[in-house]
Amino acid sequence: MKFGKIPKVICAAAVVALFTLSGCGTGEEQTGENTNTASVTEAAGSDKSLQVSNARNTPAVRVAKSVGPAIVGITNRVVARDFFNRQVEATGWGSGVIFRNDGYIVTNNHVVSGSHELIVSLADGRTFNGELVGADELTDIAVVKIKATDLPTAKFGNSDDIMVGEPAIAIGNPMGLEYSGSVTVGVISALNRTISENDSVSFLQTDAAINQGNSGGGLFNADGELIGIPSVKIVRSGFEGMAFAIPINTVKTVVDDLVGKGYVARAYLGITPFDKPTAARYGYSLSIDKGVYVFQVALGGPADRAGLQRDDIILSIDGKEINSVNEIRAAINAHKVGDHIKLTYVRSGASHTVEVTLGEMPPPENR
Repeated sequence: MKFGKIPKVICAAAVVALFTLSGCGTGEEQTGENTNTASVTEAAGSDKSLQVSNARNTPAVRVAKSVGPAIVGITNRVVARDFFNRQVEATGWGSGVIFRNDGYIVTNNHVVSGSHELIVSLADGRTFNGELVGADELTDIAVVKIKATDLPTAKFGNSDDIMVGEPAIAIGNPMGLEYSGSVTVGVISALNRTISENDSVSFLQTDAAINQGNSGGGLFNADGELIGIPSVKIVRSGFEGMAFAIPINTVKTVVDDLVGKGYVARAYLGITPFDKPTAARYGYSLSIDKGVYVFQVALGGPADRAGLQRDDIILSIDGKEINSVNEIRAAINAHKVGDHIKLTYVRSGASHTVEVTLGEMPPPENR
């Protein structure tokens, strides 16, 4: 069973790597005689405490204790076909992070994709049937709901203030539930990474170890704040320690839409654009030196209302040159529904500039 193949890249998912980060928390207790020790509770519910040095009571230890209980295992049972076209049940594993105490869990889309049944395993040993609230293939984010209350949660951080070199702590279930709650530690290796030209989000890069089953878990900073959702790992001979997480600020926006609408509301221009490579894939030969060719205009959509037609060539949006399908998608994705853009295009050799009010991309079932 395969979950979300990426060339030369492995999705940290159900059957791929899933990793979460533990959160920071326990305050230090100074003893009268030794200021280099701290009190650390041995186990939840235990009234015993273990005196350890501050050197041992590291951010990773505090994060694991603080947010480890908010990391869950997700078992995805799907119905597949075998070699003889018979229906068989296949199972994959991944991780998730509880972000609301009434049972809302964020994970990767590829962890829950194609699910026939979702089973969520909590850190305290309880299991629940999970309901898929919504999923977004473009960002690889999904939200699952269980019927439970008063659950431990992870606090969202701010991925815009992350620094290269700061600690990164991942917590998840590599190889499935048998190794649940595994903690790996590394650093933030880089910001704003892209893996392929079709990526719609920029990733955080980390060298924290990611393995099969870690996908959908949490990446935390040293304060125990959730800063990313691990999604992808590069697997190639000669390369180690290159894993990627979806920044939490992107996750927050997607999660809000999934919880509120069941899908992500994206800005929508209402055209089918072609560049030379795209046209060639569909059997067309495109002879333009710059710009993007308008192959189709959605009837009644924003571009149609602004007067764009088939055969127009879009040259720029808000003064920025557009020469590929990816560039026009990025330009639109940078805006919100209802935003106004200035679009320059060529028709029959004459240049025109119009203002377009972006609409909301229709839900998947209506596209």
